[in-house]
Amino acid sequence: MKEINKKNLGYKIIDPNRVKAGLLDAVEYKYKGQRDIDITIEQPEFTSVCPMTGLPDFGRIIIEYIPNTKIVELKSLKFYLLQYRNVGIFYEHVVNQILNHLVAVVGPKQMKVTGDFTARGGITTRVSATFEK
Repeated sequence: MKEINKKNLGYKIIDPNRVKAGLLDAVEYKYKGQRDIDITIEQPEFTSVCPMTGLPDFGRIIIEYIPNTKIVELKSLKFYLLQYRNVGIFYEHVVNQILNHLVAVVGPKQMKVTGDFTARGGITTRVSATFEK
């Protein structure tokens, strides 16, 4: 990361590697083998910071998946996503990191994570990453 932390921002930008996937919990999907279901989870108040400027980024994280044997426990997901609040990370990287962590914990048949970020400098950004078993 650049020398941004030496500027007088009033807070420290956290490195993305400090986000702990271990906060995520999974529970058994009791209908495994009977039928597939589509699960959509939305977090409309996601925040992180730009690693270049330290300015806040706001967006909505959408997680869509078809479970295999486990589903994500929502309280743990909430606390996991809160870790990003002061993390300096690009949109493209945050979506991929969230997907990697969730796939490792839940082991879905399919999963898509989308970040729909609010305008910064008049430009909006929407990023999606997909996993298929």
